[in-house]
Amino acid sequence: MSPDTPTSTSIAARRAFVGDSFRPATVRITDGRITGIGRFDPHAEVVVDDRHVLLPGLVDSHVHLNEPGRTSWEGFSTGTAAAAAGGVTTLVEMPLNSVPVTTTPAALAAKREAAAGQLAVDVAYWGGAVPENLGSLAALLDAGVVGVKCFLAPSGIDEFGHLSADELERALAELAAVDGLLIAHAELAEHLGEAAGPVFADFVASRPPAAEVEAVRLVIEAARRTGARAHIVHVSAAETLALVRSARAEGVRITIETCPHYLALDAARVPDGEGRFKCCPPIRDAANQDALWEGVLDGTIDAIVSDHSPATLDMKNVSDLGAAWGGIAGLQTGLAAVWTEARRRGIPLERILPLFTTGPAGIVRLARGEITRGAPAHLVVFDPEATRTLAADDLAYRNRTSPWLGAELAGVVEETYLAGERVYARGAGLAARAGREVFPRDGDGELEGVLELGTGLMTGTDAR
Repeated sequence: MSPDTPTSTSIAARRAFVGDSFRPATVRITDGRITGIGRFDPHAEVVVDDRHVLLPGLVDSHVHLNEPGRTSWEGFSTGTAAAAAGGVTTLVEMPLNSVPVTTTPAALAAKREAAAGQLAVDVAYWGGAVPENLGSLAALLDAGVVGVKCFLAPSGIDEFGHLSADELERALAELAAVDGLLIAHAELAEHLGEAAGPVFADFVASRPPAAEVEAVRLVIEAARRTGARAHIVHVSAAETLALVRSARAEGVRITIETCPHYLALDAARVPDGEGRFKCCPPIRDAANQDALWEGVLDGTIDAIVSDHSPATLDMKNVSDLGAAWGGIAGLQTGLAAVWTEARRRGIPLERILPLFTTGPAGIVRLARGEITRGAPAHLVVFDPEATRTLAADDLAYRNRTSPWLGAELAGVVEETYLAGERVYARGAGLAARAGREVFPRDGDGELEGVLELGTGLMTGTDAR
């Protein structure tokens, strides 16, 4: 077959997530895109087992792959393989902890060069806003990032400095002029204490809810004055939700995300001296978790994303929680962890799916996360009833650790399709590295574009 020969296929399922509900459907695919959705056809090329459901590929807009520079922590090869195994078909890579950090177009080019040939799923990129590059953020957007990230307290990485209140305002004003998006790690240093020792409750107390609440308030006020789009990453403190609801009612352009570890783990059940549970902001108590679930169900929380932030085992498996690296490895287990907790609470799968698909996709303005005509044929076959006890050997990460090791999780990804091609199957593992770089819609509403390395210019539309 010639490389130019159109390819087509069909995948049928008695329970396909189309729109906002499950229904029988056959998805027809040509050249990697969905060209039709029809009645269930038992003679389709692929027929999903009746025990399983067909989902749109998940979108994870908060992933640290750390390459180049800290590939020993994670990398494009292992990280995107883990994404495929978890049903994530599009991820957005963070501007740290790579070296160099992605704060210039040249650094973005270096990251893209490192990614070449390694992608098992599609990848987009965040840029960074640091004191040194204020005034140059539009150039990063022009180079192809979906938005820029800032910290309001030290990031833990010396080369990625945090913004003061005045610098935050400058960044938002600059981005408002080009309708760019600023995402913020919302903790304020003046509210943070020193953590040391193995006691998890002491670590949690060192990063109180007030650190988040006051940081979110700061972002909201600056976004209100500038009119910019702002997004709060990894919300852990439920007290922030009322601020966000009020700000939206006033027309402030703000979105928020939370993470599986905040929805599925309870600080009271976290063992002491286990660095694999450490993240910043921290896992909090059950009452806080209940309130976060209210935010999921009432629409205050826009997305559930992993904040996959791994490190080497010698950095994570540290009993002193002041010294352990603060990041959760969760890219591969996000849907299963949240579905396990949702099912326990009597929440149906269809209520949480948009927060794993169209929610994060909408924040970064990528046309992803739906089974709809014209969309990329990124699909997942998922068994919602299957359970497994998570073992290190199940994980595709470079460093195989997780807060859920030894836990029983509900829901198993059976197959992952990228542009209609099966790239992962349970038991067989990764079958192909068919991932591509993707970029946000331009101002004319064009489909996602393909960037030529080093040009910073859109050169056409993505064939998928």
